Amino acid sequence: MPNAEKVQRVDELKERIQGSAALLLTDYRGLTVAEFTELRRSLRETDTSFAVIKNTLMLRAAADAGIERFEDLLLGPSAVAFVHGDPIAAAKKLKAASKLFPALALKGGYMDGAVLDATQANGLADLESRDVMLSRVAGLLKGEMSRAAALFVGAQSKFLSVLEAFKQKMPAEEPPVVVEAASKPQPGSAPENDSTKEE
Repeated sequence: MPNAEKVQRVDELKERIQGSAALLLTDYRGLTVAEFTELRRSLRETDTSFAVIKNTLMLRAAADAGIERFEDLLLGPSAVAFVHGDPIAAAKKLKAASKLFPALALKGGYMDGAVLDATQANGLADLESRDVMLSRVAGLLKGEMSRAAALFVGAQSKFLSVLEAFKQKMPAEEPPVVVEAASKPQPGSAPENDSTKEE
């Protein structure tokens, strides 16, 4: 492959890497063309594209994209799943495919700025999918909100009951008492004892 073509291919791979939510690398030795096509089709359901890549070009593209320590995953023939959707769903598809096609092996991956080894990449498939986790979180939040609302209504009801009981214990209202104002001294009458008066 001429040098200019290699540079272009590396640039394309770099763009694909940067545009992906995750990368999952597989060894595809032993897969027939029909099996590879079937796997590629099933991965499309998870918004994932699957392609055979040259290790040297992928390694250079990964380095250009800022991914380090990728060389251990690029030993032997490699195919890469460029995941644009949920990485967990894509890993589940690959794990299920490896049961159908024993020649397929998940070698590792890259997600959230970290290189994953084979164990970690396979572990993704054992997690619950993003949609399931989100629906569980939503269910928990809904339950907590319902519980908080019930507590609030209960506290408000108790407060009103206490207020009503307090009101019933209060004596009945009596008419207000009118207090007469103190009368002013009449002119000419003797002033009351004034301690400030001079002797």
